[in-house]
Amino acid sequence: MIPAYTGTQIRAAEQPLLEAGEGPSLMRQAAFGLAQHTMDLLRARRGRVYGSSAAALVGTGNNGGDALLALALMARRGVACTAILTGEKAHAEGLAALRKAGGKLVRTVNSADTRQRSRSNRWREANQVIAGADVLIDAVLGTGARGAVELPKISPETLVVACDLPSGVDADTGQAHGGVLPANLTVTFGALKVGLAVGEGRLLAGRVEVVDIGLGPHLGKPELHVLEPGDAARTLPRPAQSVHKYSRGVLGLVAGSAQYPGAALLTATAAVNTGLGMLRTVSVPEIGPLLAQRVPEAIPAPDATAHVQAWAVGPGIGEDPLQAKNAAVAIGTGLPCVVDASALRTFQPEQGHGRLVLTPHAGELEDLLNRAGLRVDRTAIERDPLRWARWAAVGYSSVVLLKGPTTVCVSPDGYAVVISAGGPELATAGSGDVLTGILGALLAVQPVQPSPYELARLAATAVLVHGTAGRLAGPGPFGASGLAEAVPEALHAAAAGESVFNSTSRVINSGSKEIA
Repeated sequence: MIPAYTGTQIRAAEQPLLEAGEGPSLMRQAAFGLAQHTMDLLRARRGRVYGSSAAALVGTGNNGGDALLALALMARRGVACTAILTGEKAHAEGLAALRKAGGKLVRTVNSADTRQRSRSNRWREANQVIAGADVLIDAVLGTGARGAVELPKISPETLVVACDLPSGVDADTGQAHGGVLPANLTVTFGALKVGLAVGEGRLLAGRVEVVDIGLGPHLGKPELHVLEPGDAARTLPRPAQSVHKYSRGVLGLVAGSAQYPGAALLTATAAVNTGLGMLRTVSVPEIGPLLAQRVPEAIPAPDATAHVQAWAVGPGIGEDPLQAKNAAVAIGTGLPCVVDASALRTFQPEQGHGRLVLTPHAGELEDLLNRAGLRVDRTAIERDPLRWARWAAVGYSSVVLLKGPTTVCVSPDGYAVVISAGGPELATAGSGDVLTGILGALLAVQPVQPSPYELARLAATAVLVHGTAGRLAGPGPFGASGLAEAVPEALHAAAAGESVFNSTSRVINSGSKEIA
């Protein structure tokens, strides 16, 4: 697990070191890490560092100071460096170091030497510098800043490195303000920031590298954790030692209706392919022959009183009143249960208990929160998913798995695990049904009933398996049926701690811009 902290926590951890006079040392360590990772990026793009060029948008605070010192280090390695000052002042030590190393300065404000410039021309020289640079460092705002900032418009081909976090991204929530520059790489200091792991910040940060500057003893309890492939390997159940099918997990499934028969088939296929001992299905008569033909392992059950070890309810039950009743009965058994899709529509706070995993997307979470008396819309949820998933977990006394570009899994006590797995390939009808089948099966095969804390980790593991299946089913087009068929191979990769993603860092943060 990779711990992540809010910007507020990071600043609090820095405070005793600053009071001890270690501020300059912290900045030098941050600058060294920023310079090294930026030069690695230049080397990957150009094949060499010497003779390349770098520009930096430099703010007035310590974030700008980090960039100035990093430019000075890079200039000594033969990089032509230019600092674009976005305010009337800048970090004095950093400016002196850059000048001494032969770097250049460009100003965008009406200071003494630029008083005659019109506002429309203030970025003209800066834009010329940016257009000619091999890399642009964004160091306008740091972790303590909130709100929009004026930034230049750049070419989509411009290689961007964010210093600590992209300017305009809230370090505590991931919410983006104004015209944030999407980064190819974010070099962050001290620890991973929450705003780089969730919300819009995750999408804007690109690959994330963490530079250790010695804050560890002062950081305290993380705000959340990010799941890595090795963590999933430790969470997945070990191969069963018993040959008895009932000891390998029995899952009850309430899924499908005359209107949506395919959902039952997809969920059942995914559950069986996850390695169950037995699957008992509660569905409508029209689906029985289809299940017998497509998923012969699925054993029909008359209702939700069947003897099982866990339940998965909701996919495709639509408006069917009998299936809605079966889902409510399964939820009321007190067994571990995944509540998905149509079963979420009528779910009430009083039905919640610590062994449930609710699996809404942002729109469904809006409905759940409104039903619990919290007035919030989908846009607000997408901007601050961690906050609203936590509210729902408390309001419904359940674990909440909030689906999105980064999936957030939280328990009622506030423990949170996030996972970025898969991508646009999972945006296909029935994909969520497959996830429900995977998670339901993982709940059923647990040797003991998991705690809410363990449920949150298990939910994140199911998301990783689901995302891995998506990558393995590609790279060409595929439907949810292909996704369900890829589950066994995805489980094998997850159990081995393998990642089908580009790197461990991309499991943290698969940004919207790729490094060419």
